[in-house]
Amino acid sequence: MVIIAQETSFDEAEMLELYDSVGWHPWTRDVARVCRSLANSHLVITARDETGKLLGLARTVSDDEIVCYVQELLVNAQHHGKGIGRRLLEHLKDRYAHCRYFVLTTDHESAPEGPANHAFYRRLDLIEHHEQGLSAFGLRVRDPRSL
Repeated sequence: MVIIAQETSFDEAEMLELYDSVGWHPWTRDVARVCRSLANSHLVITARDETGKLLGLARTVSDDEIVCYVQELLVNAQHHGKGIGRRLLEHLKDRYAHCRYFVLTTDHESAPEGPANHAFYRRLDLIEHHEQGLSAFGLRVRDPRSL
């Protein structure tokens, strides 16, 4: 059984284990910062098993009117392929269905995880910006290995 719930406080050891399991090493260098970012998010939902073990999380940055940006969606690597990421994202899609823009960023398709990530998001009816006549812009990440 997987329980999806909103959370507002975050245990550093638990976050370190989750982010480390998927190789997000820039995040694991400063777990206190990650916990602060989670606490300052519009919404954080978690997936836990019946014992309370953290399996995954998703967080948003949103005005809750026009735009919802899914900042993070991650599932402990030991639990990939069990539908947990799908449940988290479906929860967010329902929660923010009233927003005009529902956006997330992922690695380019040429990255090692890119093809699997793109296929996952496409199965959940997300499409790339350019496919709907839009573009996304951002400042260049100064050092991709750091936060």
